[in-house]
Amino acid sequence: MTAMMKAAVLHALKTPLKIEQVPVPEPGPGDLLIKVTACGICHSDLHAVDGDWTPPPVIPLIPGHEVAGRVAKLGSGVTGFSIGDHVGVPWMYSACGTCEFCLAGMETICKSAEATGYSKPGGYAEYMVAPAAFVGRLPDDADPYALAPILCAGVTTYRGLKRTGARPGQWVTIVGVGGLGHIAIQYAKAMGLRVAAVDVSNDKLELAKSLGAEVVVNGAETDAPAAIQEKIGGSHAAVVTAVATKAFEQAILMLRPAGTVVYIGLPGGKSDEIRTTISAITNWELSVRGSNVGTRQDLNEAIDFAARGLVKATIRTVGLDEINGVFDEMRKGRIVGRAVLKLA
Repeated sequence: MTAMMKAAVLHALKTPLKIEQVPVPEPGPGDLLIKVTACGICHSDLHAVDGDWTPPPVIPLIPGHEVAGRVAKLGSGVTGFSIGDHVGVPWMYSACGTCEFCLAGMETICKSAEATGYSKPGGYAEYMVAPAAFVGRLPDDADPYALAPILCAGVTTYRGLKRTGARPGQWVTIVGVGGLGHIAIQYAKAMGLRVAAVDVSNDKLELAKSLGAEVVVNGAETDAPAAIQEKIGGSHAAVVTAVATKAFEQAILMLRPAGTVVYIGLPGGKSDEIRTTISAITNWELSVRGSNVGTRQDLNEAIDFAARGLVKATIRTVGLDEINGVFDEMRKGRIVGRAVLKLA
């Protein structure tokens, strides 16, 4: 008899997920079968469900790419893992390992990469399969619900901060204090940076202050770029985790000369374009960079920060049956911190 599991499944874009029984997957060569304990609910999951990106996700789809769980079964050829090991599965499901980008340590932009919960089934289920070579190792005694968001929000913001090139003591402005932004503030502080935060919600800005932001600006109440220039003389770096087009455009104007802005948030759809000031970028030698999730080494480093207590996601746990309600909250911008599915 085929073993069955509970999962949230997307059968058509822009429709609610359906909670149903599906077969437990079997691990192939090099794979792990993972019993899912927790799965963070990321804004990228909403983009997948709403069909905001091209190409669209593989349908039917089990979303979810912030997965913490335990190894339940080993595929053939797997070494270095044992049943019961605590592991995490990130967005980057796999990469080819042989292209020019993989060989240069830039596997995040491998053209043959697969994405967990997008091109491959993810963690909105009681079990999932993942390649052992791309699975992160979690401390055995770590809280899986607190660590789940580190598998995407954590590693993504950590890599983004590294790509700014900002040095300890310099200012970084985090634009957007949501699921990614509130974690970015903590990584920035742990890396020795001084932090300013911009958002349009006073509740989120209060969270930012509690996490160590020295300067906060409400972009709905004031000219955010002017405020950042006035308060700190402009930022050496900025990281945009928001999804509003205006945030991407304004972040450039928050920089001081020779500053760097890194884009992490993904608006999707028709809003995936910006207007910017070419003269400011040229005359002040500003840099605009993209940053796409993180490599396996970034993941290991990001997990280490969290395991040592330097970074901790603000979370609330929800049941799998609540997923569509969480998506509705997310569409309205009402999520403070991160919602995490409790599967165990």
